Amino acid sequence: MGSQEVSTADWQGKHVTVAGLGVSGIPAARALHERGALVTVVNDGDDERARAQAAELEALGITVRLGDGATLPPSTELVVTAPGWQPDKPLFLAAAEAGVDIWGDVELAWRLRGTNGRKAAPWLAVTGTNGKTTTVRMLASILEAAGLRTAAVGNIGVSLLDAVLGEQEYDVLAVELSSYQLHWAPSLRAHSAAVLNLAPDHLDWHGSMEAYAADKGRVYEGNTVACVYNAADPATEELVREADVEEGCRAIGFTLGTPGPSQLGVVDGILVDRAFVKNRQKQAQELAEVSDVNPPAPHNIANALAAAALARAFGVEPAAVRDGLRAFRPDAHRIEHVADIGEVAYVDDSKATNTHATEASLAAYDSIVWIAGGLAKGATFDELVTGAAKRLRGVVLMGADRALIREALTRHAPEVPVVDLDRTDTGAMSEAVEHAARLARPGDTVLLAPACASMDMFTNYTERGEAFADAVRARAETSA
Repeated sequence: MGSQEVSTADWQGKHVTVAGLGVSGIPAARALHERGALVTVVNDGDDERARAQAAELEALGITVRLGDGATLPPSTELVVTAPGWQPDKPLFLAAAEAGVDIWGDVELAWRLRGTNGRKAAPWLAVTGTNGKTTTVRMLASILEAAGLRTAAVGNIGVSLLDAVLGEQEYDVLAVELSSYQLHWAPSLRAHSAAVLNLAPDHLDWHGSMEAYAADKGRVYEGNTVACVYNAADPATEELVREADVEEGCRAIGFTLGTPGPSQLGVVDGILVDRAFVKNRQKQAQELAEVSDVNPPAPHNIANALAAAALARAFGVEPAAVRDGLRAFRPDAHRIEHVADIGEVAYVDDSKATNTHATEASLAAYDSIVWIAGGLAKGATFDELVTGAAKRLRGVVLMGADRALIREALTRHAPEVPVVDLDRTDTGAMSEAVEHAARLARPGDTVLLAPACASMDMFTNYTERGEAFADAVRARAETSA
């Protein structure tokens, strides 16, 4: 099959193995089956939820194998994988040895766009270690303010397949892409794309920082109008330099400082554009005020500039950038203000599941009681603690790998009081909030920014954030 759209006729009788159920695997299996492919779904898990999902697919005539995600079914001509499956799985090694192509759900969506009789909408793509979801949702808000038919799709829970194959017709799509998804999307060619930042993450999956960065950099391949990079993160600019783009595609930087030509930045509290103006050597276009960004934390302003750059690359007028940013409301558990109690602010940033995200979160406040800990995923915390030490009023640690953070605090912030909670039951978060409240002083911020994954104690970061918010609200009621 070629790298462009694939017609329905190309799928008739084709043996396709879909690796993994869930938000991407099920739509992929359905879409391929509807086009006449002979689909077998393989899945590692064999729990109650998986069995229910399997029953729905089997009722359609799709073969499902639960508890066996390692063996390549005979006659397989193509593997379509869920994003999280690691490249070294025996299934993929067997496929590679047999010369069978492996696509991700993004690659499948890219190939199927325009095959349902509707015009294929261009993609504005966003990746990076942190800030992807917020930036994509900001971008969608800006595009909507410009009167464009759009949706925020991709790695944010909305299946790209549903977006490209559904009834709704779009002018443009705001697409969030993870490094996992980009790894399996060799023919993706976006209109414009942004890499927001690069920091060590998911190295157990990619094998090295170099491989992780290379997969992120795939988002720039074949861009036609703009490759948007972070001027404060030279690694993102280097990915632009290495990318093979269409003739005339431009490198566009964003910065929290005064922008140079071909950049967006900030001047006297104003977001300005020196990239998409007639005379970028001498002129700048006002887009919005910093106060239009919610919340106006430094890393969130950077997200807004990246979103604005992609929108401007698509031809959006300045007023729509302002209106879209004003209309945007951040998702829950992303620097979410929960309550003020006794002149102390309580902020939920449970989404800060790695050190890079937590560094940005800690930088947004002057005096902090920090609640942290969980599953470290191989991370180290010395640099994070060194940078935040002067802002810390106190620290409350919880979770499986809290000792790693405690040791970094001992080395780099020995004067900061630390409470070490040696419990993992459901009441642990309430106790953490109580200890944090005792450490806090008027004007402080109690900040849940764990720098770790949540699965040691919670189902996901959402459940962890809700536990924090519930504990804060309970304290607010008793303090009223």
